[in-house]
Amino acid sequence: MNDKSADLVSNRRATHDYEILETLEAGIVLQGTEIKSIRDHGATLQDAYVKVLEGETWLIGSSIAPYRFGNIHNHEEKRDRKLLLHKREIKRLKVAIQEKGLTIIPLALYLKQGRVKVRIAIAKGKKAIDKRADIKEKDEKRRMQQALKQHY
Repeated sequence: MNDKSADLVSNRRATHDYEILETLEAGIVLQGTEIKSIRDHGATLQDAYVKVLEGETWLIGSSIAPYRFGNIHNHEEKRDRKLLLHKREIKRLKVAIQEKGLTIIPLALYLKQGRVKVRIAIAKGKKAIDKRADIKEKDEKRRMQQALKQHY
């Protein structure tokens, strides 16, 4: 969908805490100096999640730092931000949350044709055992790579 290096802000803990099942791209409604702050990498998605309320999707718990060159018209740091999706996509997200007990989390904020987009994912929470297995697998891959480097 999008190159990871082009992400302005990414949620690195998402892949550690959740198993990603499906990803979507959503627009986001921003106010005033929020875009400048995001372009300056002044946002976090660590504890953020997406909620469907009355047919609309909202990004809750994200933080966009106040723009450092802003004035009295600077934006509020932690506020709920509306996500822009088609009705059929919103309906699919709502069904995924209600029926299957899944979660919707933001993965990254990035620019696409000058506009900020949010990569969101339908995800399933990992248990501690799954997290340990993933860490073990990564360590094993790292050891194999080092062994190959030393061999050549």
